[in-house]
Amino acid sequence: MTDTTTLTIDPQTAAPATTRMRLLVTCPDRPGIVAAVSRFVFESGGNIISSDQYSSNPSEGTFFLRVEFTLPQGDRASFSERFGLTVAERFGMSWRLWDAGHKKRIAVLVSRYGHCLQDLLWRWRQGELDGELVLVASNHEDFRADVEAAGLPFHHVPVEKGKKAEAERELVELLEGRCDLAVLARYMQILSGDFLEQVGVPVINIHHSFLPAFAGAGPYERAKERGVKLIGATAHYVTEELDAGPIIEQDVARVTHRQSAEEMVVAGADVERNVLARAVQWHCQDRVLRHGNTTVVF
Repeated sequence: MTDTTTLTIDPQTAAPATTRMRLLVTCPDRPGIVAAVSRFVFESGGNIISSDQYSSNPSEGTFFLRVEFTLPQGDRASFSERFGLTVAERFGMSWRLWDAGHKKRIAVLVSRYGHCLQDLLWRWRQGELDGELVLVASNHEDFRADVEAAGLPFHHVPVEKGKKAEAERELVELLEGRCDLAVLARYMQILSGDFLEQVGVPVINIHHSFLPAFAGAGPYERAKERGVKLIGATAHYVTEELDAGPIIEQDVARVTHRQSAEEMVVAGADVERNVLARAVQWHCQDRVLRHGNTTVVF
């Protein structure tokens, strides 16, 4: 005969449910910032899981902090309000709080080069992307079948000559309230300052050169003309100035004089895919803090 014992857990004594939060802070550097944040998390019933910090200069520099912690469920609103009134105001912080249980919604814009789009689709379907693809928009129809096969809505927004403003208004209406991030996966259109202001979410672009070298169109052709030995790709936040926004990630591939511009395009495609994927992943994980025209990436 075998004795079996059933263990009954009293719900009143079980550990309370928690949610995982991310707090990002930028402020003038001064003593006591980490202590104040840590104490506030502790006194709010939270538990710090990881913490990263950086100071541009301990004397009159800028301090950057990323803290990931658990918090009792349902306490987010109270935590945010109290943190803003006590710690953030005291230290002059710019800050944001994100519930890691809610993946950021990503809208992808693409034209006729599909390698970055296909890579993001694959990573998303494999569960390797800490974000949720919600739609794809394009000024061409080329990738409708691929996108719809992945179970995502595809929107064709043509950019006709002389009607770019109308196309941008349509994109704004399409994206508004539906995404937390827009990704330009080789979207071969220059976005206006009005669009960037109205869309209301960060926009990440992949540029097929190692910026600031060869900004604008035709970077591989210009790289070939200059006889460079390294080609690269740059993922950056989009600003009104072409290819000049804060850089998130870059990488390079070695080339030789034997390779044509067309062969450089093929070699560069792998770099573009990986650089964009890393930048999107880091943004979705709240690892990127913008500071002027630069970034701090934890």
